[in-house]
Amino acid sequence: FIQMLRSAKKRDVLELLRRAPEETRPFIVEAAVAAQSVASLAALSEFLDFSKEESKSLLEKFLYAAAFSPRPSGELLLLVLDKLDGKQLSPETWEMGIVAVGSLVGKLCQQQLCGLQQEVERGVETILRGLSGAGEEPEVVIYLLALGNAMLPGTIPSLLEHAEEGPAAVTTTAISALQRFPARHISSKVKRAMRRIFHEKRKSYEKTCRLAAAEILLDNHPSPMDVINILLATKDMETEMAKLLLLKVQNSLH
Repeated sequence: FIQMLRSAKKRDVLELLRRAPEETRPFIVEAAVAAQSVASLAALSEFLDFSKEESKSLLEKFLYAAAFSPRPSGELLLLVLDKLDGKQLSPETWEMGIVAVGSLVGKLCQQQLCGLQQEVERGVETILRGLSGAGEEPEVVIYLLALGNAMLPGTIPSLLEHAEEGPAAVTTTAISALQRFPARHISSKVKRAMRRIFHEKRKSYEKTCRLAAAEILLDNHPSPMDVINILLATKDMETEMAKLLLLKVQNSLH
């Protein structure tokens, strides 16, 4: 079916979407995203109306399919960005859209297309601009989730700032995003920030944040002093948290 869509013209795909029974439309939307031909994406662009509440389930199907596409194209990212740009969207659709943008940017960069496609640059700008202008905590969390999906080394300073200075949900999301980066990007600066969080040098943090910070230190070529200090810190912790860290150290040793 996907092969058929790849060779179909826009008007044929559009006609298929319009005439299909309601229960089969989600399948066709997924297939059109998977096809990623110019015609299928143009048909989706015309068919999907992000301003209509009754289209919500189809929009969710489209955004999920886009986010989980194994090898997305710049055109697919552009379609998502165009559908999000300047539209009055439900909070759920907006959240899914931003997270999908991060996922698409990350996968396109894995294909060595960062800096080569304007769509990728626009996607990165959309996330960073949104993050800098976000006021409410849930909004900040969504943009940080998108950055975690994108996994761009250039965004690590922003993630560190939110990890250290943000409220609990923001700190948790930012540290989770940092955990996704490969070891080569966990620099001495990142490790210093994780030490400050774990040892609560600047302020108190929730135990999940401290655990995640300790995991980053232990999972990325830990220094002997880091291991010693983490073990010493377990003396003043709750039993459950101390056990988790001791198991983590044991696993690292093995």
